[in-house]
Amino acid sequence: MTNSATNDQSPPAMAFFGKMLTFSRIQLITNDLHAIDAQLATMLSNKTSNMPVIIDSDIEQDLPALTELLWSWGLQPIGVVKGLLEDQARIQRLAIFPGDGKRIERIISTQKSAVQLQSNTANSKEAHSSDNDNSISANNSANIQAGANEDSNASPAIATSSETIISTEQITSLIYDQMLRSGQSLNHVGGDLILTNSINSGAEAITDNSLHVYGRAQGRLVAGATGDKDARIFCQVFNPSLVSVAGTYCLRDNLPEGIIDKAVQVRFIEGEGLVFKVMEDV
Repeated sequence: MTNSATNDQSPPAMAFFGKMLTFSRIQLITNDLHAIDAQLATMLSNKTSNMPVIIDSDIEQDLPALTELLWSWGLQPIGVVKGLLEDQARIQRLAIFPGDGKRIERIISTQKSAVQLQSNTANSKEAHSSDNDNSISANNSANIQAGANEDSNASPAIATSSETIISTEQITSLIYDQMLRSGQSLNHVGGDLILTNSINSGAEAITDNSLHVYGRAQGRLVAGATGDKDARIFCQVFNPSLVSVAGTYCLRDNLPEGIIDKAVQVRFIEGEGLVFKVMEDV
């Protein structure tokens, strides 16, 4: 529909766009805010993810206090699942989402910090400088390096050297070696998500940075979940039901011809949207 421009007409006040919002559902099994706070501390590597979340609870909660707690961890509660929290949500002006019959299983995997190498190097230098003879056997060197690795794992918050201070909040990649099966969701905040196996139809892989899939990639593939327009998706065998970068998405039926089951890179370019490129063998 087109409108004829006249001097009496005012410019439009708003416009609706078909952008996708990626969010996570937090299912609560307790109303103990101290217990919730403690578990968030073990699950989140930083407090700056700005990840939108929906609250799902079958027990009563102090919703204002709960939302304050989630905000303190960098999460953004945007609504609740229909049920016990509806009345409080209306007072708080939060959205109310319908429940569904099948919950997604959230996968939690071990994170490997990008600062580990820096920490190992710093500890190794300290070990060598403390030796009076400046002569260490190969076995002793191996033991010192192993000790450096243990120290790095025991202190994931900050690694320091004489030249550089790096925080694990800057980048923490996650490597997942298992197949992601239908009904499973792998959601990583704080770095790249790397899957060495396949993603089945009905599963989803979500990260706020770049997504790498070295198997067959089906299901939902989401990179740049918190708006990073420099994030990319790399797949060895590309055949997703949905692909999204920085909130701009494309469904399976709308994917360009000639890229299905190919090695594909997906990126977002301002003014063009999602751009798909077949990665040729080198």
